[in-house]
Amino acid sequence: MQKYKIYTIIAIIIMSVCFTIPALGFFGVSQKIANGEAVPTYAVKIWNLYSKIQYKNHLIDKDTASDLNKMIASRAEIAPASFPVWSISLDAPNYPKEAFPNGVPLYVHIDGYGGDVSEMNTLNHYIGMYAVEYGGNFERAMSPYYLLISTLCMLAFLYYDGRANSLLMVLPIIAPLIFIACYAGWLYWYGHNMQEFGAFKIKPFMPTAFGDGKVAQFNTHSYPAIGFYAMLLLSFFSILALFSKRKFLADKR
Repeated sequence: MQKYKIYTIIAIIIMSVCFTIPALGFFGVSQKIANGEAVPTYAVKIWNLYSKIQYKNHLIDKDTASDLNKMIASRAEIAPASFPVWSISLDAPNYPKEAFPNGVPLYVHIDGYGGDVSEMNTLNHYIGMYAVEYGGNFERAMSPYYLLISTLCMLAFLYYDGRANSLLMVLPIIAPLIFIACYAGWLYWYGHNMQEFGAFKIKPFMPTAFGDGKVAQFNTHSYPAIGFYAMLLLSFFSILALFSKRKFLADKR
């Protein structure tokens, strides 16, 4: 098997396992849960499988936290099934370690949010910032299509040797850049659209996108999660596949 095919298959596996399968398998399920509708059995199985690597609130029973049906019955916050891409947490002296050992966590997924979202929204409201779910609606809605098209393009790359075959790898290659651009852009928007409803008034600011920062009396921590490293690997193997195929086709001529 040619090297470019090996690299492409690895990239396809990374994208499919980490993003495409869980995102498409859980597509529309959050709305079904909100509407009180039945959740498809396949979606329950996908969520239960991927929940093994997801954040679990230590105050929720482990059996419940690993079973979507039990989470729905207990009305707990339910994260998307896809790999979390970025991790954000806030801590302050008035937040007890017993309740939040590592601060109030928020996990950004390509198709939604996980962690203690309601608690994070309470903190955001305190300083006049919009709720987490307010931003990124277009990006979240488009992510399943982006993933499906990217996966199909990589499959086509395995067999199509025409002049424009390199274009088929563009979407997986730039995936980390797209996420960072959207993430940083929305952080800027949140920090520069403060509302009057906040009990604590602060000037417009750029929230810390990477590293540790401070907002009012809260310490902020913002770092890549497992999904972002998966994106980097996806991009890396896609680049290897692209250049390897170029060399292979050049040697054939």
